[in-house]
Amino acid sequence: MQKSKGTPVVFLGEGSLIKFDNESLKVMHTPGHSPGSICLVGEGLVFSGDTLFAGSIGRTDFPGSSNRDMQLSLQRLMRLPDNLLVYPGHGPSTLIGEEKKVNPFLMG
Repeated sequence: MQKSKGTPVVFLGEGSLIKFDNESLKVMHTPGHSPGSICLVGEGLVFSGDTLFAGSIGRTDFPGSSNRDMQLSLQRLMRLPDNLLVYPGHGPSTLIGEEKKVNPFLMG
């Protein structure tokens, strides 16, 4: 049976683990950009998708987006270790600690 476009094959909920070789990534539900946005947290790194970028954050002006949810998700990410390497969905990598210092969307 072929899945239609946009139909999830596997549900990745909060705390789910994605395992491959000797590595694993933990799912962190980070709504805001979209209701189902996630980040994947591994040993020393996080894949932030469209939640956090170097010097910016994901847009919240789409249908289903939420500025409030984005702010809550960003607060969760900022509790991660400062030395965690961030691989965003677009643009250069960064560090959680660096974003705490320079990202205008995380200040104030």
